[in-house]
Amino acid sequence: MNYRHAFHAGNFADCMKHVLLLWLLRALGRKEAGFLTLDTHAGIGRYDLSGPEATRTGEWQTGIGRLRDARANGAKLPDGILEYMDLVDQLGLYPGSPALVEALLRPQDRLICCELHPEDQAVLRRHFRGNAQVATHLRDGYEAMRAFLPPKERRGLILIDPPYEQTDEFSALTAALRDGYEKFPGGVFAAWYPIKHRGPVRAFHTALAEAGIRDVVAAEVLLREPVDVDRLNGSGLLIVNPPWPFMTTAPTILQALARILGDGEPGVGYRLTRVAAE
Repeated sequence: MNYRHAFHAGNFADCMKHVLLLWLLRALGRKEAGFLTLDTHAGIGRYDLSGPEATRTGEWQTGIGRLRDARANGAKLPDGILEYMDLVDQLGLYPGSPALVEALLRPQDRLICCELHPEDQAVLRRHFRGNAQVATHLRDGYEAMRAFLPPKERRGLILIDPPYEQTDEFSALTAALRDGYEKFPGGVFAAWYPIKHRGPVRAFHTALAEAGIRDVVAAEVLLREPVDVDRLNGSGLLIVNPPWPFMTTAPTILQALARILGDGEPGVGYRLTRVAAE
């Protein structure tokens, strides 16, 4: 309950997660049938990067700030990154995942946002007031997966972005993914995770493979070798049922993100690995 995303909005991990989120949404939107997006840890929706929280950490300067500088300097960027930056500019205040999803909603689509912090959920609710396609709930995101899946549309994207304040978060996430997959095996699940040390990430991937979940890939951007447990050394997005052609499109996006967001330290780069076979 102490985590407030306003301190970290726009950082390198946010950019990586949101670029891939937009790609997934566009891929699902290629079919006419509507789909549900369930955002389990939604935050407040929009963030003021000139506000006291973002100013205190300055993390956005090495995230969205670097992407803006790269574009201004004429760097060649993949379409997926350019689309993300155009949407950020269009929406004004830095958009969190709920605002990005809302911007791409078609008439046949829905968004459900869950946030457990009472003050943040109140802000989120005000933001979406009057939008009948969006529902906000003050509830635990993992519990929401049990409540809202499978969706009536039979198509959906479940974004899981927990704060990792609890030492057993990887175990909780594994259990939630297993339960969600059992209820909705055709759904696209996208779960963000921090990379500090490689050991917990390896254990997380192994646990997922042993849970019986099929068609799982992990996309990662590394700022440096993940050997210092006191630093956020990389950002990962685990995807269940990645839409085609994610495996051939993602490397170009991830490589560009690593090049722009990295500091040139040893180990900077990206990884795209298959955790469980189709």
